[in-house]
Amino acid sequence: MSIRAHSQRLLQPFSAQVQIAEADNARALSMDGDLWEFQFIYASGRGGVGAGGRQRGRFVRAAHIRYGDLEEVVGNPSTAEGEVDSRILALAEFILAAELPFEAADRHEYWLLDPKDDTPLALIFSCIDASEMASFPKLTDWTALPAAVMPIDSSEEERSRSYGPVNYRLERSVAERAGSSPRARWFTRRYREDEEFPPFLVREDWNDAEQHDLCQRYLQRQAPRLLMLHGVGLEDRRRMELAAKAHALDVERFYSLYPEVVDKGVLDKIRIEAKLRIAAGEMPYAMGRRDGVLYQ
Repeated sequence: MSIRAHSQRLLQPFSAQVQIAEADNARALSMDGDLWEFQFIYASGRGGVGAGGRQRGRFVRAAHIRYGDLEEVVGNPSTAEGEVDSRILALAEFILAAELPFEAADRHEYWLLDPKDDTPLALIFSCIDASEMASFPKLTDWTALPAAVMPIDSSEEERSRSYGPVNYRLERSVAERAGSSPRARWFTRRYREDEEFPPFLVREDWNDAEQHDLCQRYLQRQAPRLLMLHGVGLEDRRRMELAAKAHALDVERFYSLYPEVVDKGVLDKIRIEAKLRIAAGEMPYAMGRRDGVLYQ
């Protein structure tokens, strides 16, 4: 079974740089390198058209397996319920031998535009093949990661005034900035120095002090996930590494998928703190909740 590997941003909302190992009729996905979701195509011919013009069925979730259990699955493919599917075994062997993170492949990007100059304001979608662009809806709404998945602390003043979560207030701010007749368009990224795209998928240059504060609080809380992004400059990556210090458990969860580390000393200290807290029984907030590939 020929297996291909790549990663792409999980949108929208952005929640991870999901890792994908894929064959013609099966694939394995992970948003943290630990929990892998195995999916099969059971009904070929009833889905869209895949590479080479072949008819494809719909991927159906078959199993969740943690990385630490993959070796046992490969070594003991017989269970009380029967033989482990050969597609799971092939994907498991591939993942065990692979180096994470996989190369980012989604260079076609659909951006909400700033009406002042038609420059990218916030990323809505991305895809790998240009042929996929026509299948996406013509949305002009940017969505923030929900507060249920990524809670952001409110100030005492915000609580006293019963303000909503930062996530949704930033979402409204982006919508207001996009204007009454919002527009969006596709771009093909080359990751050259002359390209100007928001490194963390939403513009940070807000004239209004409150909106600027909302944006920074949202991005700083999202820092452990944003560090999974590819093509981020060193200084931008450095400031997100510093912001991630406040969220050690999330850093430990996503660390294996960081394509680059600017200050290893900072990240090592964060991970030591996380390991001590995990040993004491803590776990990332989103674990066990609606998260990850379930957004696809």
